Amino acid sequence: MAVTAVAAVLAVPTASAAAVVPAPQPATLVSTNPADTTPHARDGETRAFAQVGTMVYVGGSFTQIRQTAGSAWVTRPYLFAYDRSTGTISTTFLPALDGAVNSLVAGPGGTLIVGGAFKTVNGVSRKNLVALNPTTGATVAGWAGRSDGGMIRDMALQGNWLYVAGAFNWLNGTAHSGLGRLDATTGAVDPTFAVDATVGRHGTGSYAWTIDVSPDGRTLVAGGNFTSVEGLPRNQIVLVDLTGTPSVIDWRTDKFADPCASPASFVHYVQDVEFGPDGSWFVVGTNGGAGWPAAYCDALVRFETAARGGGQVATWVNFTGNDTITSVEVADNVIYLGGHFRWLNNPNATDAAGPGAIDRLGIAAVTPATGLPLNWNPGRRGSATMPPGTSTWGSQVPVLWRGSDGLYFGHNSDGMGSEYHGRLGMFPLAGGRTVTPKNPPTATTGHLYLGTAEGQLAKVPFTGASLGAATTVDQPTYTGAGATWRVSDRIYWSHVVAGTPTGSRLDISMFTGGAIGVPWESSGYNDWFTPAALTGAFFLDGRLYYTRTGANGLYYRYFEVDGNYLGATEFALPTTGIAWSAVRGMAWVGGRIVYGSTDGALRAVPFDPTAAPAVGATPTLIAPASPGLHWSTPRMFFSTQ
Repeated sequence: MAVTAVAAVLAVPTASAAAVVPAPQPATLVSTNPADTTPHARDGETRAFAQVGTMVYVGGSFTQIRQTAGSAWVTRPYLFAYDRSTGTISTTFLPALDGAVNSLVAGPGGTLIVGGAFKTVNGVSRKNLVALNPTTGATVAGWAGRSDGGMIRDMALQGNWLYVAGAFNWLNGTAHSGLGRLDATTGAVDPTFAVDATVGRHGTGSYAWTIDVSPDGRTLVAGGNFTSVEGLPRNQIVLVDLTGTPSVIDWRTDKFADPCASPASFVHYVQDVEFGPDGSWFVVGTNGGAGWPAAYCDALVRFETAARGGGQVATWVNFTGNDTITSVEVADNVIYLGGHFRWLNNPNATDAAGPGAIDRLGIAAVTPATGLPLNWNPGRRGSATMPPGTSTWGSQVPVLWRGSDGLYFGHNSDGMGSEYHGRLGMFPLAGGRTVTPKNPPTATTGHLYLGTAEGQLAKVPFTGASLGAATTVDQPTYTGAGATWRVSDRIYWSHVVAGTPTGSRLDISMFTGGAIGVPWESSGYNDWFTPAALTGAFFLDGRLYYTRTGANGLYYRYFEVDGNYLGATEFALPTTGIAWSAVRGMAWVGGRIVYGSTDGALRAVPFDPTAAPAVGATPTLIAPASPGLHWSTPRMFFSTQ
């Protein structure tokens, strides 16, 4: 049966601590159409953006830039600026660096702080870290920050603290390995930040590759090629408490300890980290090839910041199926990710689209609640008339960055959104859209609908404790129906449709209490699933909960209503006291599962998905079977109308 043959069922941990069940929040997506005014670069890649006033600053390993597709190339290596509104390249900001720029920060006092792999700036020795005048590119005299070797890979500004990560053993002449903190105004090193990331993986040199600081300034997360932080075992990732003297937090995961496909190629596979808007969670994007699910290779994962202890596992994992994620950005309750992946929601195949895989070419947006993709898909692809010498695909999207007017992207190719965008561009906030979460009715009284014949429903008043007199309603569009559940102004339902891959289809019909609308297929990405196997189902907070034929459990998959995408992994909830194999039809009503059974009776039981067990109380009998109402069909749902 297709619904069960995809992958092994994963059990939800039954620890005494409450499970985290994030609820979807309203979100704002940027436009899928990149701005037409951004300039272009070539050679290398774009790695960093910053804004100071009306200007956008662009850093990377590129060597040449031009204004439009038809303009002549101008040699301007590693760093340039352009006007945010017009796209016009600055002719006054002309710093001279001899190496790549990896990170940019708009510093205090109108400065631009630059981190990278350079040895001189404006003809003067200045290793890897410098503050510049954003109008002229001149070095800010007296700003003391520098790295005495290796490189600066990433920076984060929180208040007046500048946090730096990279491959270095010294900052400003004092010993610091991989991580450090400076006064952003003066560049002076903070001696109280003595958190060193050391001991590289597989016998290689150690370094920190990516960092972020929570919005409240209390927590730092860092990822990179290290196995020890301040003498404590921390493989590739660490949390640091910043509330007093900085110290390593008692948080550890083993999911980045095991090697992925090739340790020689993927020495470390934590590529980028980013906190959510309130700092309560963070996401990690990885590369690494095969090795999952034992290790989080080629995946996007969410962790909870407040969790403590060893053996931490992700709240959710979105596997690409063997393709790299190189950058993540969290903005407006959306997680954006970039890389050279081809699919998301793809844990069941390697280098191919497995059951559940959703096409996303190199750039995507997912919901923080479940990690499933949102219906946003510009794609890393060029137009049919790309300029000569350009490439439509590359291995890297080193940076995604939410500026004041949109989502900026830097990559090592030239196609995005079916247009030419050489090495950089921006998806504007203007032209985007709002994503509003949908859920079942929250009322505790209304009507239960029960399938009594083909194209026919019994409409039964329901007080939450008892039933009223039923009326029969003809619904000619509701035929071949199975498990049904209400979400907002519509119903989702199993629909037997000849010629479909599994013989049944997950369909949607509009429904607000009157006629059930003409059904349409929820998504072609769900055609691997067999909804006819469901014996009951309901939706709540981004999860589709269900029972299924031949199994005695309560299961769930993630389900994203923006796009109607079904998660590829099935999870089993811990429950006691219910014979789920006998359940026929379910609805969520006011915190309880109201369900029918093979004996025709209607019952209810409290439901808490954060608890272990999620269902454990003794069910309450609402109504026994009767000649007119036999609650023994999956065709049951609740509605207020």
